[in-house]
Formats: sequence, structure tokens, C-alpha cells
Amino acid sequence: MSRESECELARLGHPPVADGDAKAVDQARRTVLRAADGVPLEAAYTPWSGGGDAAVSAVPVIVVAHGFTGALDRPALRRAAGAFARHTAVVTFSFRGHGRSGGRSTVGDREVLDLAAAVRWARERGHRSVATVGFSMGGSVALRHAALCEDAAERTDAVVAVSAPARWYYRGTAPMRRLHWVVQRPVGRLVSRWGLRTRVHTEDWDPVPPSPTQVAPKIAPTPLLVVHGDRDAYFPLDHPLGLVRAADPRCTELWVEHGFGHAENAAPDDLLHRIARWATGALAA
Repeated sequence: MSRESECELARLGHPPVADGDAKAVDQARRTVLRAADGVPLEAAYTPWSGGGDAAVSAVPVIVVAHGFTGALDRPALRRAAGAFARHTAVVTFSFRGHGRSGGRSTVGDREVLDLAAAVRWARERGHRSVATVGFSMGGSVALRHAALCEDAAERTDAVVAVSAPARWYYRGTAPMRRLHWVVQRPVGRLVSRWGLRTRVHTEDWDPVPPSPTQVAPKIAPTPLLVVHGDRDAYFPLDHPLGLVRAADPRCTELWVEHGFGHAENAAPDDLLHRIARWATGALAA
């Protein structure tokens, strides 16, 4: 880790982790990335546990985008990263306003820049093929990133959206009504900051970014997997169905998981391993 990255981690309140430290979480290599607008982002790299002496360029990498109120060191994200690392290398990071990253959350808008920075870092480490896996808010970010990113160094080669919304401002469920209160009301943002450890931007979207459904047709020819649970308390099944209808059927797949709830917190280990196998298979193909 560079001295500059160590200083940045210390400034964000994150102790640097030495590359050779046996106690490092998941043997992760930690750093601080910079989004295109300058926001610092904490990030970690976990090598493939079964990689052996394989050249890095020959190993795919999964870049994981967490949901709202998630973060690099939250147990649910660490569990997902650990499952993915059984199949390939993994990059995790905290979106702006989350964890020890800087800035404030824009709840899926400028977070596309954060994911692009993480993909760029994965490629700078030598990986030639990259898949993005996003959960909930991170799923909407992964969809928009796959559709809109034009820089070859920041593009993804396959994308998985888990528990992602299809459209903005959805208030059809109680959890989503609570979430809108959190992000749109001053008191709610205080609750988010101190109770959920997530700092939310005080300004409304201007302009409103295109929704996941609007950008879905532009993802092709990148392989797309949409995963959703039939017990998702946030977004009912019309959301994944809408995404799949909008996307190119030649490169899009839908999994409706029986008994699965919402995002990384509820994802069973078997589902995480199947997602990793799909991602690595899509990259190999």
C-alpha cells in the first residue's frame, strides 16, 4: 500500500492494513480510490482463494456494489465477498456517504462514478475481465454503470443486479416509504447519519437520472443477470420483470428465487455461489 493511501485511510478514520498482516480481513489489500468528482472511497481487494500461481490477467474479478446503508466492512458484504472469493478475485468498496468513504450518498445517482473507480482499480491490478454485482441500490447503480459508462478502463464485461429497483420514487411498500422519509426529511437524514451510519445528500436530484428500466436496453451486448426474491419486502416482482422486459432478451437472464428476501443481508450462501459461477461463466464465454 502506498504512503499516500495510508495517509488517506488514516484521515478517514480507517487504520491501514499491511499487505503481509495475517490478521487482515480476508487477506484484503486496502486502498483509497478517487471517484471522477474527487470523492475518496475506501476499497479492498481479495485475491481468489483458489488462484494458486495463476497469472492475475487470467483471473476474472467481481466488483461488489452494496445496498443503501451497507459498507465495505459490514458483515453482510464481507460474507458475500468471502463467497465470491471462492470462485474468483473480488473488489469491495464503500459508496460515498457510507462507511469510511467521503462525501454524501446521492442514493444511486453519482454512485455510478464510485463503481467506475472500483472497476478501473480492478483493471489496474491486472484483471482483464470484470463483472459487477450490485445489491438493491447497488444493483440500480450497476445497471446504469453498465449502460452508460463509455471508458474502456471503467466498463464491465458482465453485470448482475440483485434486488434492484426498476424505477425511481417507488413508495408501494412500507420499507420504501420509510426509506423515502429517511432520505428526504431533515430528521430522517439525522437518523440515517447517527443511527444507520450513512450520510445522505441534502439536495434533490437535478436533473433526475434515467431509471434502470430506461437504461436497460443500452446494456446489450453485455451479459445481464437479474436476481430477485419472491419475498422481497422492498420491491415486488414487477420490478425485475420490468427490467427484463426492457433489456435485450438475447443477453439477459432472470432468476426469481423462492423464499429470498432483499439484497445482501438476506442472500443465502447457495445463491451467492451460484451468482459467482454465473459471473465467471459469463466472463469466460
